[in-house]
Amino acid sequence: MAFDAGKFLKTPDLESFDNLKKEELVLLAKHLKLVFKVSMRKQIIKNLVIDKLVDAEILGEEALELKVENVDAFKLKQLELEHEFKLKQAELEMKERLEIERKEKEDEFKLKELEMKEREKIKEDELKLKELEMRERLEMEKLKIEMVKEESNTKVQSKSDYFDAAKNIRLVPKFCEKTVDKYFPQFEKIANNLKWPKPYWTTMLQSVFEGKAAEIYSALPSEKSSDYDTVKQEVLKAL
Repeated sequence: MAFDAGKFLKTPDLESFDNLKKEELVLLAKHLKLVFKVSMRKQIIKNLVIDKLVDAEILGEEALELKVENVDAFKLKQLELEHEFKLKQAELEMKERLEIERKEKEDEFKLKELEMKEREKIKEDELKLKELEMRERLEMEKLKIEMVKEESNTKVQSKSDYFDAAKNIRLVPKFCEKTVDKYFPQFEKIANNLKWPKPYWTTMLQSVFEGKAAEIYSALPSEKSSDYDTVKQEVLKAL
């Protein structure tokens, strides 16, 4: 049965009033021509109706006990604080998410930059290696040409019978103690390409030895100083 506000006001009952639903309180408030909003909470509308009914002496002052303004105000303030907290929490989460995204993008950019630099370095190293190989080939070709010229200007003799060490000494690479580990492979490469007889290798070496290497060579017995592998081993061991 639909609620009849006019009929209720003719025979008001405090207990029945206290049990009214929000929709019924809204109808009662409209009947009493109160200023309110339907969106208001039930207790607020109920408080307005109680004040009106008590003022109109439709209900006794005992009805004021049904008002819960202080509690409602506290709850309202609590809700406002909770809502404000949630807003701030959401704002903080948004800032943290944006910061994480910014950091991820920054790390991604740094990684790409590092990878790009690494690729550039690899290309640069490859280019330097190719340039070094090219210079070595050119130097080797130059040495071969000089050897051909030397042979054409001298009396042709069998290599197995004669090797002119004096004319080839100037082709021996300069010795450097700081790079001794790289020197012997370079010397062997030149000696093999120019087909120098191995028994003459120590003779060629002693012409460019200096410092500690020269001292080591001079201290070796004759049979050892003429053996290339022995000389090489002793020099590498000392330096």
